[in-house]
Amino acid sequence: MESNGAVIRPTPQEARAALAELERVQASAAALSATPWPRWFAVVLTLYIAAIPPVFGGMTASPQWLLPKLAWTAIMVVATTGYSALFAVAAAGWREKTGVALRLDVLPKKVTLPLMIGLPALLAGSVLAFRGTGQSVWLFAASVVGAAVSVGFHLVFVRLHRQTS
Repeated sequence: MESNGAVIRPTPQEARAALAELERVQASAAALSATPWPRWFAVVLTLYIAAIPPVFGGMTASPQWLLPKLAWTAIMVVATTGYSALFAVAAAGWREKTGVALRLDVLPKKVTLPLMIGLPALLAGSVLAFRGTGQSVWLFAASVVGAAVSVGFHLVFVRLHRQTS
C-alpha cells in the first residue's frame, strides 16, 4: 500500500487477523456451495430418478411393454428436458440467493463417489435384469431404491451443511 509516497505495512497481528478472516470467508463460501439445493428441486430429482427405470425399461423392452417404444422415448425426452430446465432454475436461484454456484465438487468423495457409481449401476442394472427376466419388479424395485438413495443423499447433504455452518 502507498500513501504519500510511504509504504504502509500491516503489523504481524493485522496480517494474521486478515488471513484468519480470509480463511473464515473461504470456509463460509465452501459451506454455502455445499448447501443442499431447494427442497422442491430435491423432490423433482427424486421423482426423475424414480421414473428412469420403468421409462428406460419401456424404451428397451422387446417386445413392447405397456406403451409403444416411441411413447417411452418421448416420455424420456420430455422428462429429461423438464428436469434440465428445472435444474437450471434451481441453480440460478441458488446463485442469486447465495452468490455461490450450485456445486457438488466441494462434497467429500466418500459421499459422492459411491453415489456416482452405484446409482447408474442400479438404474441400468434393473433394466438389464428386466430385459433378461421379463419381470417388471426389477424396474419398480430400482425406482424405490433410487428414490430412497436420492432422499438419503439430500439428507446427508443437509447434515454436511449443518456441520460446516
